[in-house]
Amino acid sequence: MPTLSHLILYPIKSCAAMPVDQAVVTVSGLAAHGVHDREWMLVTDEGQFLTQREFPRMATINPRVEDGALVVTAPGACPLRLPLALEAVAPTRRVQIWDDVVDAIDCGDGAAAWFGDVLGTRCRLVRCKPDAARPTSEKWTGGAPSSARFADAYPLLLIGASALDEINGRMRAAGRAALPMDRFRPNLVVADTDPFEEDYTASLRAGEIVIRPVKPCARCPIPAIDQATGIPGPDPLDILQSWRARAILDGAVCVGMNCIVSEGSGGILRVGQAFEVSLSF
Repeated sequence: MPTLSHLILYPIKSCAAMPVDQAVVTVSGLAAHGVHDREWMLVTDEGQFLTQREFPRMATINPRVEDGALVVTAPGACPLRLPLALEAVAPTRRVQIWDDVVDAIDCGDGAAAWFGDVLGTRCRLVRCKPDAARPTSEKWTGGAPSSARFADAYPLLLIGASALDEINGRMRAAGRAALPMDRFRPNLVVADTDPFEEDYTASLRAGEIVIRPVKPCARCPIPAIDQATGIPGPDPLDILQSWRARAILDGAVCVGMNCIVSEGSGGILRVGQAFEVSLSF
């Protein structure tokens, strides 16, 4: 039976992962230890979001929760502590993520200076407002509503472990090094499924929680970036192009499925939990 093998949050968009053993599932993504997936984001002074696409060193910025704070570390920098408790009155900043423009909490000059020093560019750290609702596109959900914080598109990204096995088989056949799963930055990794079964999965149920894959995840150059060092290497998209290009997304190379939570918001997922999988045919 398919089981949840990895459960992963990314508290700061495009920075390092925070694996957890269990997490609360909400309509806008995972939450654990008092933080949400993609709750924070780096932006330019003008409010435009930043990612590893432009600043691969973001991969080396590591968040963890400790004593009521998000503690952020990076090579060569002193740790930065960001209190989880929100101020009664906090300054806001207008920010843009893709086509969406939203108000976010500005985390202050100290945080801006820390991240600016680490990345070598002027930037600001912002936090998603607790009451902010950033609706996701209903084009792929059949009209079902959903929302996200600062994730690119949808609240959850699902990949089957066997998909990576097939990718790496083809990488080795082409004389290339195998890739770790962290290159694809999933929230949910499911074991004991057929390779790329998530492509045609209608839903996954764990108790009262129902997760529905809705849109293939079109891949950018981030899988080329070593998530441990922040150093770009050979782009695997040339290997993936031969069999993972999807006409439904104008030929984009796709790995993984963007998902929404159809039922059971507020429920808890745990590593090792079994899923009842319904296929779409």
